[in-house]
Order: sequence, then C-alpha cells, then structure tokens
Amino acid sequence: MHGRGSYENARRRRAAALAGFEGDEETAGGYLSDVDPGVRATALGALVRMGKAGSDAIARALADPSPTVRRRAAEHGAALEGADYLPLLSDADTSVVEAACFAVGEVRDVRAVSLLSNIATEHEDALCRESAVAALGAIGERAGLPAILAAMADRPPVRRRAVIALAPFDGPEVEEALNKALADRDWQVRQAAEDQLRP
Repeated sequence: MHGRGSYENARRRRAAALAGFEGDEETAGGYLSDVDPGVRATALGALVRMGKAGSDAIARALADPSPTVRRRAAEHGAALEGADYLPLLSDADTSVVEAACFAVGEVRDVRAVSLLSNIATEHEDALCRESAVAALGAIGERAGLPAILAAMADRPPVRRRAVIALAPFDGPEVEEALNKALADRDWQVRQAAEDQLRP
C-alpha cells in the first residue's frame, strides 16, 4: 500500500512539473493543494517557471505546514516577487532557515540584517551561519559588518564566506580582518583574502 502511495505521489509530481513546461497554469495551480508536500513544492516550481506564481500561491507556500514547501519557496528567492521571507528566518527547520537567508540576500532585504546577524553568530547549524554571512555581504549594510567580522573565527567554510562577504565594506577593521586571513590555516580562506586585497 505504501508503495502504491509513493507511486501516485511521484505520478502527480511529474504531472505538476510537466504543467510548468507546457504552460498549463490551471493544472499546476491545482496541485498547490495536493496532500503530498513534494507535489505542492513541484507545483510552486512549475508556476515560477511560467512566471505565474501570484501572491496567493506565494503566501500559501511560505506558510505551508511542510518545511519542504517553505524551503522550496525560499530557494526561488527573487523569482517570487513580493514574497516576505523574513518570518522564515525564525523557522524551526534549519534547512528552511538556510534557504531563507539566501532569499533575503537575493532580494537585498535590509529589514533582515538584525536577524541575519543573530543567525550568523549564534545559530547552531553551520550551514545556516554560512548562509546568513553570505546574505549580510549581499545586502551590504554596515550594521551587518560586526557579524561578518565575528564569523572570521568560525569554521573554515564560514570563514571563507565571511572573507567574500567583506567585499562591499571598507575601513581599518575590514583591512585588518583580511590581512589576518592571509595567515589562516585554511588555504581557501587565504586565497579568498588574497583575492580581496589584490588591487
């Protein structure tokens, strides 16, 4: 019985995806109410592909009970015009938080700087911290600089992201952080710092 259900879910996912390629907005929209989160997420993607993800579809996806759908909505970033990703930065699911950080960075949402700074410095998940640091760099607001500088003491992937995120900023504290990164034990951090400091 479980196998049959999985087959039916996969069939509906394929149908939702196909609707996106065929420009069938009605069929794709209908799958937004499917019982399976994977189908709903695919339906949202199909509407995005057609440029038909309206405000109702966006709001439903952002408030969906399944993290699969909320994450998919955030992964579309700037493609979902008018989407408010701010609430997803406080989501209980770490994968949604990571995607939401990407989304607010994509749309340059300056309202997110405070929350992003908290995620970058305090979140237990390293991928969330890394994504938050990247978003702070993309937004480029000076209020986010302290969190980026603090991330220079994090794990190597976060440190690498922090070096790149310093690109929009200047000042003695930025130059000091980049020069210190030239001696980082991770070669990719050192390389990123060299790239930033190169005239």
